[in-house]
Amino acid sequence: MNLLLTSAGLRNGSLLDALQQMLDKPIAESRIVYVPTASMAEPGDHGWLVADLRRVHDLGWQELDVLELNGLPRHIVIERLLRADVIYVGGGNHYHLARSVARNDLAGALLDALQSRIYVGVSAGAMIFSRNLTERSAEVIGDIADLHVLGASVLEPPFGLFDWYLKPHLFSPDFPQRDLAWAEDIAARADFPMYFIDDQTAIRVRGDEIDVVSEGRWRFYP
Repeated sequence: MNLLLTSAGLRNGSLLDALQQMLDKPIAESRIVYVPTASMAEPGDHGWLVADLRRVHDLGWQELDVLELNGLPRHIVIERLLRADVIYVGGGNHYHLARSVARNDLAGALLDALQSRIYVGVSAGAMIFSRNLTERSAEVIGDIADLHVLGASVLEPPFGLFDWYLKPHLFSPDFPQRDLAWAEDIAARADFPMYFIDDQTAIRVRGDEIDVVSEGRWRFYP
């Protein structure tokens, strides 16, 4: 299984190189499916989504598909995922994304697909693999409102692959409160390991091997 879990997408050469090393053929000969589901729960201007989609498109894929996980028959969603070499899951509300995966019974199919495909997660798309993605972690981190706005008070992690939790956008100008003091305060309350990564960083998972690819800053609190 090859996962590249980013804060803000493929923002630099190191992250692009990491993706290309995972692919067994050039980008120009590869298909990618872009999943914007997490963004659907976010109100307001979606220029950030358009910019990310454009950035991905401009890499020069053989085919770029856009796939919403909700609304389509399950077999069509799975067929579209399986057509791609890279499954790229964008940012937004990670609770909405996790619930969409669970509600549409897609977790098993996605994990099966990822045995032979590459997953690139952006922000919300990078956060959904932790077994600590629960209402407890929402309280610790301070984003319980993002869960409640969906009309939910409980959450089952759809994958539960890792005990660590990933929090993106450290030091981001779009999230000015996310400085080192913010990270340390959350880590002090958490009873689970946490990665905090900035927008130039990704957690790379290759089978049982986990490392960090970065041209920026990040912290790990065990």
